[in-house]
Amino acid sequence: MDFQNIIVAVVFAWTLVQALCVVSKKLPPGPFPWPVIGNLHLLGNQPHKSLARLAGKYGPVMNLKLGMINTVVISSSNMAKQALQKQDLTFSTRSCPDVVRACNHNQVSVVWLPVASKWTALRKAMNSNIFSGVKLDNNQHLRVRKIQELIIYCQNKSQVGEAVDIGRAAFRTTLNLLSNTIFSKDLTDPFSDSAKEFKELVWNIMEEAGKPNLVDYFPFLEKFDPQGSRRRMKGHFTKVLELFEDLIDERLEERKVMGSKNVDVLDSLLNITQERPEEIDRKYILHVCLDMFAAGTDTSSNTLEWIMAELLNNPNAMAKAQAELADVIGKGKPIQEADVTRLPYLQCVIKETFRMHPPVPFLIPRKVEQEVNLCGHTIPKDSQILVNLWAIGRDSSIWKNSLIFNPERFWNLEINVKGQDFELIPFGAGRRICPGFPMAMRMVPVMLGSLLNSFQWKLEDELDMEEKFGITLAKAHPLRAIPIPFK
Repeated sequence: MDFQNIIVAVVFAWTLVQALCVVSKKLPPGPFPWPVIGNLHLLGNQPHKSLARLAGKYGPVMNLKLGMINTVVISSSNMAKQALQKQDLTFSTRSCPDVVRACNHNQVSVVWLPVASKWTALRKAMNSNIFSGVKLDNNQHLRVRKIQELIIYCQNKSQVGEAVDIGRAAFRTTLNLLSNTIFSKDLTDPFSDSAKEFKELVWNIMEEAGKPNLVDYFPFLEKFDPQGSRRRMKGHFTKVLELFEDLIDERLEERKVMGSKNVDVLDSLLNITQERPEEIDRKYILHVCLDMFAAGTDTSSNTLEWIMAELLNNPNAMAKAQAELADVIGKGKPIQEADVTRLPYLQCVIKETFRMHPPVPFLIPRKVEQEVNLCGHTIPKDSQILVNLWAIGRDSSIWKNSLIFNPERFWNLEINVKGQDFELIPFGAGRRICPGFPMAMRMVPVMLGSLLNSFQWKLEDELDMEEKFGITLAKAHPLRAIPIPFK
């Protein structure tokens, strides 16, 4: 028997053993894996859609072999609740993409650290110093100012009849809000398109983290980085971290002269490094900022862009939202965060957009460190866990006419996005719920309401609703719309 035949025989035997293990361990159903590549050929360039179609055949808990990595895909709200609420701790470990190891980010990031003492300290620092109700109330004036700048920018465009790139304008607003909250300064000119480079840098980070990488499926390739993914990510991370290094150095020099005024998040975090250095040091501050800017700016701006796209695609919904704003607030008047509770239709529009366009279609991947039983299915040790929110949002057993944008479906439906109603968990659930969701749910409704209450909107070109897949789900083609003042 020659060498080639030996290889074929070994691969065949390995595949047969894998298949027998599936039967003997009562693994979740799934497509039969090919030798070596497993089921990788089934993913395509829109994995959220491909895996949703496969779940229609194999069920809400589905097992796949992606190269050497056993992967379990959860595609129903009931199964998501079992994993993320009832067995939350068991499913709380992250499955870390190789690119996130660039600059050792996985070792200091609150997103990727295991649920242990360091993770707990970082979450506590973020919740206390950034996302608590008191802190958000105290920072409300910043959000008001940034949204006023967004409206002025749109007014300037309106006066010359130019279209606004909605996603980029929302990104710039969110970027400067975060930078003022953390550093007390803008990172980009609020009245120009100067945020383009930073937006592309953040998208490059999210896209690199979300695109298929051979190392994630064949871990023995880690040292070779055959697609150059980790190398590229290191370049993106380094640019952002160097910017934050300069801002921290600048602040430390100010504190030497003027002392600590404790005016923003950076001061609060620097105080912790002085008082309790065992909890947080400078390295952690840098990577917490990287997490917040990468995740917070991209998801919020994508969400606002999808909302506006859906409303422009559904003029009746747009008219209802604007009529509600005119009745409750007064046409053209500024909107305050406290007004949002009096705008139920606007809230329905946002929920319906989260249903159809979840910011992170698979959530951030998780894994189990030990063999686990999930509703009668054996989940092998070290399996990667994907929760397909995109599929859950289109589950016809939950949502009638699930492919149609219909905000009214939420009118008398007591469902919120706080991680308790698993039909709609755009920010995740359990211990790993996104820490920034309280800020997002203050920022997005007021941004949206302000845009709708200040202008009529007309598409510049034909609307394209195609998706661009990464860790986040963006529009493939930017939404450009012309703001027209109310008469």
